[in-house]
Amino acid sequence: MYVNVKTKFGSAFLIAAAWCIFSIWASRYWFDDLSILVGPWLAAFLIGFIAIIPGFMNAFMFSSLLLDKRPLRKHLDTYPELSILIACYNEEKYIVQTIESILTQAYPAKYEVIVIDDGSQDKTSELVKQIAAADNPVRLIQLNSNQGKAAALNVGLAQAQYSKVVTIDADSYLFKDALSRIAERYVNDPSNTRAVAGTTLVRNSRDNWLTQSQEWDYFHGIATVKRVQSLNQGTLVAQGCFSIYDKAALNEVGGWPQVVGEDIVLTWALLQKGYRVGYCEDAVIFTVVPNTLSGLIKQRQRWARGMIEAFKFHPKILFTRRLSTFFIWWDLFFPLMDIAFTFGFLPGIVLALFGHYWIVGPMTLSLFPIALLINWIMFHTENKMFKEQGLHVRQNTLGFLIYLLPYSMILQPAAVLGYLVEFLGLKKVWGTK
Repeated sequence: MYVNVKTKFGSAFLIAAAWCIFSIWASRYWFDDLSILVGPWLAAFLIGFIAIIPGFMNAFMFSSLLLDKRPLRKHLDTYPELSILIACYNEEKYIVQTIESILTQAYPAKYEVIVIDDGSQDKTSELVKQIAAADNPVRLIQLNSNQGKAAALNVGLAQAQYSKVVTIDADSYLFKDALSRIAERYVNDPSNTRAVAGTTLVRNSRDNWLTQSQEWDYFHGIATVKRVQSLNQGTLVAQGCFSIYDKAALNEVGGWPQVVGEDIVLTWALLQKGYRVGYCEDAVIFTVVPNTLSGLIKQRQRWARGMIEAFKFHPKILFTRRLSTFFIWWDLFFPLMDIAFTFGFLPGIVLALFGHYWIVGPMTLSLFPIALLINWIMFHTENKMFKEQGLHVRQNTLGFLIYLLPYSMILQPAAVLGYLVEFLGLKKVWGTK
């Protein structure tokens, strides 16, 4: 039986609201005790953004996943011709494999691959020239100096021949039929769709414990959020790593802006115009993620800055009457949750180790069984997609255990730092990644 989007959204919202009301009632004694120590306002802030709001979000995602019955992605009689843009900077290690993953796609229509070398100092351009010389639909554009990913993509956009544009990161590898699937989802989606995001998974998950935990973040967290947003017509980021766009719409919003978070700011520009952004859960690309602590922290700082940039560029989007606005307001709570986690929950863990359960205690520990249940639903949902593509989820117990809590101890303080440097207006540093 078909249930329309608004009914699904309303049902998930009511379930989440009911859970939120119960959580507020259940935390009343916790609030009384904590108020004595820190005052009622700070107590309300800490409890609200450590437990109540995250609980609401988890309940909404849990309910949405249970209601998720995505329309089938149908094969097309005629596939759109594609201009595939790859902005790269010093990517000699991966660029050949990335291009080969495109050339072996057997996409049933014309396409071109435009590689924009953003002033590389290594052999990136030489390797691309060798591929282009072998009678492949590959072109190289060399920029004299490193201008940043947005500038490189805009150069490629200006020379793109076809009406649909695909962006792919230079260190990523397309899984089989990914181009066909994302094109099918784009065409089969509602007529006001102007972009569709693919699914990004981790390519180098075996490097170390950091990449092992990120494997679960991309497989569980990021993919699930996009799935839930898409279910409710509200995908907020068509990520530069792998997405398809309408060329005319890109030109309408002025292409990629010169900011740290160019993909989220671009996506919100499309939403501001009234267009829809979709998500194709079975169009998969594997990308290289940071394998050092400093690299991961810098990446998440950029992501945090990108979200603040999106609010700066498109503040009116908060008052647009559409389902996606719900998730934009949802994003407003993330800085507050990150601050509460960093300056409340983490010190609370230290206090709990010494027997002081003022912040971290029975109430917060009660969230873990719920988190495990939600993670099981997330795993079941994504695992089904994996099996349909002949993939299997490898055993990565260490990565999952790190992902459950220690991972957040790295990411959320990093995000807080990202918000801070953006509000202070410190120098923006970006590359092609």
